Amino acid sequence: MTAIDGGCLCGAVRYHITAAPITTRICWCRLCQALACGNATVNVVFPAHAVVVTGEMQDFESTADSGSHMHRRFCPRCGTHLFSEAQERPHRTIVRAGTLDDPSIARPEITIWTSEAPPWALIDPDMPQHTHQPPPVKA
Repeated sequence: MTAIDGGCLCGAVRYHITAAPITTRICWCRLCQALACGNATVNVVFPAHAVVVTGEMQDFESTADSGSHMHRRFCPRCGTHLFSEAQERPHRTIVRAGTLDDPSIARPEITIWTSEAPPWALIDPDMPQHTHQPPPVKA
């Protein structure tokens, strides 16, 4: 497998990933809509041990609608949101697809939190959907 690289808008934070994505999800929860300025986020799940980050990051802690205790990490210089991690699943790191150097690897497999999507949301009817949080991914 070829390594996966990415980073923030200003380049102060970079990351290198040495594992294939476990899954990619489109999320319409209200918190993700806030992060994506009203749209859904595209989130790529990786094994945490395979993600190496260089540069300083800030951490915003919150409780998701699912009840998970989240750590959302972003660049303090440019504000780019890069990662999320649930305290309940520290073995997984969620990478925001827009920060990948090659976002073509982030082909979504499922749409989640569709119950929170606005009426104008474009949701692929051929993609599996969950109205809320699906069970954690296995792998």
